[in-house]
Amino acid sequence: MDGRLRCGALRDAVRAEWTKARTSPATWPLLGVLVVLTVAVGALAAGSVDGRPGTAAAKTALTGVHLGLAVAAVLGAGALAGEHATGMLGSTFAAVPGRGTVLAAKAVVLVGLVLPAALLAVGGSLLAGRLLLPAAARPGLSLADGPVLRAAAGSAVCVVLVALLALGTAAVVRDPGASVGCVLALLYLFPVAAALVDDPVWQRRLVRVGPASAGLGVRTTVPDAVRALPIGPWAGLAVAAGWAAGALLAGVWALRARDV
Repeated sequence: MDGRLRCGALRDAVRAEWTKARTSPATWPLLGVLVVLTVAVGALAAGSVDGRPGTAAAKTALTGVHLGLAVAAVLGAGALAGEHATGMLGSTFAAVPGRGTVLAAKAVVLVGLVLPAALLAVGGSLLAGRLLLPAAARPGLSLADGPVLRAAAGSAVCVVLVALLALGTAAVVRDPGASVGCVLALLYLFPVAAALVDDPVWQRRLVRVGPASAGLGVRTTVPDAVRALPIGPWAGLAVAAGWAAGALLAGVWALRARDV
C-alpha cells in the first residue's frame, strides 16, 4: 500500500510539474534556443573545415553541443530556483510534502523536455554537417556507423545530464543566477584549467574529472583520437552522470534540511 501511495504521489507531482513547465513563458523559447544554437554553431564549424581525409566529421558537426550545455544549465536551474525566487516553492511543498518526490518529479519532467530537444539538436547538427562538410568528410557522418551513433546519442545524454546537474545545484544554491553560474563554472573551468597547466599528467587528470570535458569525449569517433582520450567515451559519460547524481542527492538533502 505504501509503495502504491508513493507511486501515486509521484505521478501526481509529475503532472503538476508538467503543467508548470509547459505553461512557463521561458520553457519553450529556451528549448528552441538550445536546438537552434547547437545546430547553428555546428553548421558554422562544418562549413569552416577543409574536409581532408581523417577529418573528425562527427565531432566537428557536434561542436555546438558545447553551447547547448549552457542552455541546458539554464533550463535545469530555472526548474527549481525560479520557483524559489518567486516564492512559489512553498506552495509546491504544501501540495506535495515529500521534498524528494518534488525533486524527482521535476527531474522526470526536465528529462522529458530536454531529451527530445537534445536529440533534435544533435540530429540537426549531423544533417548540417552532411550538407556543409566537404565531400571527403561526409562518409564519417553516417548513423549506421557505430561510433557516430554513439557520438550522437551520447551527446544528447550529456545535455540531459547537465540539465539534471543544474537542477540539483539549484536545490542547494536556490538563487537562479548563482545556480547557473556554479554549473557553468563546473562545465568550463576544468577544460580551461587543463589548457593553462603545463604538466600533461595534470592536464589529463583535469579533463577526466570535469563533467563537460569528460562527458563530451563521447563525440570523438576517429579511432586514433579515441585511443588518445584521457578517459574513454563511455567512462567520460559516466563521470558526467556521477556529477548529476551527486548534485541531485545533495539537492534532496538540502531540500529536506531547510524549511523552504
